[in-house]
Amino acid sequence: MKHNFGAGPCILPKEVFEQASQAVIDFNGTGLSILEISHRSKEFEEVVVETEQLVRELLNVPSGYSILFLQGGASQQFAMVPMNLLPADGKAAYLDTGVWATKAAKEAKRVGQVEIVASSSDQNYNYIPKLYTIPTDAAYFHYTSNNTIYGTEVFDRPATQVPVVVDMSSDILSRNINIADYDLIYAGAQKNMGPAGVTLVIIKDELFGKSGRTNPMIFDYEAHAKAGSMYNTPPVFSIYVSMLNLRWLKAKGGIDVIEQENIIKARTLYDEIDRNPFFRGTAAVEDRSRMNVTFVMENAELEAEFLALAKERNLIGIKGHRSVGGFRASIYNALTISSINALVDTMREFEERKK
Repeated sequence: MKHNFGAGPCILPKEVFEQASQAVIDFNGTGLSILEISHRSKEFEEVVVETEQLVRELLNVPSGYSILFLQGGASQQFAMVPMNLLPADGKAAYLDTGVWATKAAKEAKRVGQVEIVASSSDQNYNYIPKLYTIPTDAAYFHYTSNNTIYGTEVFDRPATQVPVVVDMSSDILSRNINIADYDLIYAGAQKNMGPAGVTLVIIKDELFGKSGRTNPMIFDYEAHAKAGSMYNTPPVFSIYVSMLNLRWLKAKGGIDVIEQENIIKARTLYDEIDRNPFFRGTAAVEDRSRMNVTFVMENAELEAEFLALAKERNLIGIKGHRSVGGFRASIYNALTISSINALVDTMREFEERKK
């Protein structure tokens, strides 16, 4: 058995893979593959409707919000957010907590004025800044809730009266959030929701046309909302597999259940990192991510040897990002506690070998 700790695209439940593979051959008895059915067909329209309903139910999305299934990943949202929310004479506020937050701010600067309210770059993004002021005249405040490379996560919405935009690509559907606290949430699906190719956007309807700009229609949130995410050909397969995965999550008991599982998984691994004298966590303890656990060895010369042992034990994808080094265990929703235990057992085995 392979234990997949890769940062993305994500691990998905076995039953989702099985159902999706069957649909590639024959989708719902139509005699057609999910890869070839028309996106305008009744069968696929039902998929979009159910996927939206599942998102609304699982996240308790209130009325007054539109749910969109777009393409281009979070990187396209880096541009769409300011194009739709930032007036020509306005400014946006950004919190810099890592590579993706930096890229989001850089893209927004192409559109208009941006103020970086705080940054943790001084310590290689290993913590979340706490003391900063969000300007009250900002068109919106943007932050990244989970930083996959550095293993930090923002669990509480920063206090502000300006519209809040958050990139939740790597922790959406992993824990309870109050959607009403946010004005726009976007998330690439490929961590916890489904395969790469579709991006979830949850947007408060009153934000439509907020920037006053005349954007190309393909980059206009309202155009996509009016078209029911069918303004252009949608990523059919990615939406379908996301629907299957959302069904799986609902059947498990929803966000309440998966959050508790994620807490247990993260705690189990962090406890071993803190106990084992050969390893050390890299993120500030109070900001540790539940989704991406980053750690290094006290003796960096032993890292290659541990990676070799991990490979022997079928632990896949734990090599850390080059910006941090060491190791990174991505423990998204579908990763089981048995995989966490396999990693912990391997860390203990390594300790015994080196005592």
